[in-house]
Amino acid sequence: MNFIYIHTHDTGRLAEPYGIAADNPSLMEFAQNAVIFRNMYCSAPTCSPSRASMLTGQAPHSCGMLGLAHRGFSLSRPEEHLSHFLSKNGYYTALFGVQHEASAENIGSLGYREITNLEGSSFEETDLNNLRAAQAFLLEHSDTDMPFFMSFGMVNTHKPWPDRYSTDPDYVIPPYPVADTPENRVEYCQYLESLSVVDSCVGGITEAVRKAGLWDNTIILFTTDHGVAYPNMKCNLYDTGIGVSFLLRIPGYPKRSCSALCTQLDLFPTVCDLLNLEKPSYLQGKSLLPLLNGEEEQIHDYVFSEVTFHATYQPMRSVRSKQFKLIRFFDGGNEFRSANIDAGTAKTLYISTKLSHLPKPKDLFFDLYADPAERVNLADVPEYAEEYSRHLDALLKWQKQTDDPLLRGMTMSEMGRGTVINGFDAPDPQPKSAFVIR
Repeated sequence: MNFIYIHTHDTGRLAEPYGIAADNPSLMEFAQNAVIFRNMYCSAPTCSPSRASMLTGQAPHSCGMLGLAHRGFSLSRPEEHLSHFLSKNGYYTALFGVQHEASAENIGSLGYREITNLEGSSFEETDLNNLRAAQAFLLEHSDTDMPFFMSFGMVNTHKPWPDRYSTDPDYVIPPYPVADTPENRVEYCQYLESLSVVDSCVGGITEAVRKAGLWDNTIILFTTDHGVAYPNMKCNLYDTGIGVSFLLRIPGYPKRSCSALCTQLDLFPTVCDLLNLEKPSYLQGKSLLPLLNGEEEQIHDYVFSEVTFHATYQPMRSVRSKQFKLIRFFDGGNEFRSANIDAGTAKTLYISTKLSHLPKPKDLFFDLYADPAERVNLADVPEYAEEYSRHLDALLKWQKQTDDPLLRGMTMSEMGRGTVINGFDAPDPQPKSAFVIR
């Protein structure tokens, strides 16, 4: 059985299979041949920690990826990456397009036997160039006995989104929690244009799989790293930041919708089960196979997410159950960090308000059945004291079990040596406003 991992930047669940009005025919066709996970969450709503976590099966602070790879952070043990693991188990491993688990200089540490990353004059051209290379790879491996693991990574839907757009801004509304203004409607149409490139690439991969005669022996995953690059989404532990698309097609398994609480940490152990490989001891997730086989309705009581660094230091952790969410801020992480928000009209409007600059309480606690938008903080409400205490205990237990450095009182300087970090008052995420921690 082969395995293809298709991934995007910054998409969250903002795609047609999750109910938005968008022209995504290839994604919809793929979803209708796959299991669509409705409650899948990333381990970190920032690029490198999210991907490194999923592909090592460990929390970001456990695998060492506390911040962005291109800013100097790295895996503590790159040999635990899924590519290394599958290569040791007889798989040919190939990467086409982007990844975010290693810097450009250290990409060889990830264990791929073949790496192709073609650039173009635009994000669209870059992704289409790598698509053609990936399609050629699939056709070349149509009659080989050696199974393969192929990672196909797109730059889309990362900002900057295309200047052009084919959707009429008068007939769209930006996603919650973005304000509905003319400027934000245009920006959202630009996101939809970027998403259409993703759709074309997904269609190109699935078409090549069928043409190569691999459809019946190839597992295909479509997912993303975290929420869209809007305020209170990317780099935030609200569901708008940690909720992700996760469409998994397995030959022989019927299409269905799965509402169980899941984390992307579950991917690695699931791959082991599907490929009949012994699970390594360092995995922290659980296999999705009992859900896929109908043996279980739930495999998690809680899932966990975190931010330590993005453009700057903003330490926070969260625990989520089916009904409740607790977000805890550490060491001033509840203070405003403009640099951790990608530039755009939505950011410009957001940071113009007084509210955006106010620090948040140390703890945020939400009843997601009554308040799925996470608007009402119940951390100090007596009626919710029992649920709040239970979730706080679960969070602290997880931090201890996984040796979270925040519990040891480590500071930004101790965790970020040799990395490029913005100052707290930096207005944007560009490295020109950053400094190196020594």
